[in-house]
Amino acid sequence: MSFFTNQLAIDLGTCNCLVFIPGKGIVLNEPSVVAILRPGNAVLAVGAEAKSMIGRTPDNIVVYRPLKDGVIADYRVTQAMIRYFIKKTRSRFNIFKPEVLASIPVGATSTERRAVIEAAITAGARAAYVAKEPILSAIGAGIPINSCEGNMIIDIGGGTSEIAVISLGGIVTAHSLRVAGDKMDEKIADFIKKEYNLAIGSQTAEEIKIKIGRAFPIKKEEFYEIRGRDLPSGLPRNIKVSSNEVARAVQEVCLEIIEGIKFILKQTPPELSADIMNKGMILAGGGGLLRGLDQMIAKATGVPCFVADEALLCVA
Repeated sequence: MSFFTNQLAIDLGTCNCLVFIPGKGIVLNEPSVVAILRPGNAVLAVGAEAKSMIGRTPDNIVVYRPLKDGVIADYRVTQAMIRYFIKKTRSRFNIFKPEVLASIPVGATSTERRAVIEAAITAGARAAYVAKEPILSAIGAGIPINSCEGNMIIDIGGGTSEIAVISLGGIVTAHSLRVAGDKMDEKIADFIKKEYNLAIGSQTAEEIKIKIGRAFPIKKEEFYEIRGRDLPSGLPRNIKVSSNEVARAVQEVCLEIIEGIKFILKQTPPELSADIMNKGMILAGGGGLLRGLDQMIAKATGVPCFVADEALLCVA
């Protein structure tokens, strides 16, 4: 990359944003969160700093996640976030505007695609392009996308699960589910509220999923201690949650993802189906790291399933 050519790729995830620069690799990995100061709507913090404020802000500070289900939900806040990421990853001596490639869900509409391009250009990009997440994820997982053989990628992010069959550098058939990691967190929080009369935040629910989350119950349970607000008394209370309880909480989400995979397998041409059966499916994205999810998918579909190396970073 020459001094005069500035290129960067941004994975605009619902939960996390990653920035990749050719020749340098992934240079930034931060939460897709922005803190806004009211009145005036001034941007107070972006990324990790803003995420640490969730559930802890006074009335005049609002913490946003400007991307919902993988697409822009708040244009102005997304623009501020992209501007922050561009500024943070480039040298202050570099006066040239970069070319930006951004990821979008396979089910994004033309309006949603245009919103991403416009937000990037307004944020300081010289030119902006979009690419579908399953293609980027497959490249990141080391899948030879240009071969004539069929490859299946399942990218479970925060807001969406992208399921696609890829051959000869293009998407043969694809499906985008608006059910993924965030929905798992929501189900965990709801389960604890119902079973223990304890209110917990989204960050605690995500922590439980990462520490002991499983797709199905096992004999040797793991336990994790959490703290929340007791609903009857309103006072803080500690409880221990088991991995099997988490499995029960997220089961509905896992089954919905499996139904999406079965739908795509039914739409796949026979020749490509044979390739997928031989090589297996690849799981990517943060949601794909849920323990036992690969085994659950393989058992339900009869097709081998493997978790990609560096599953969290595949799209970038």
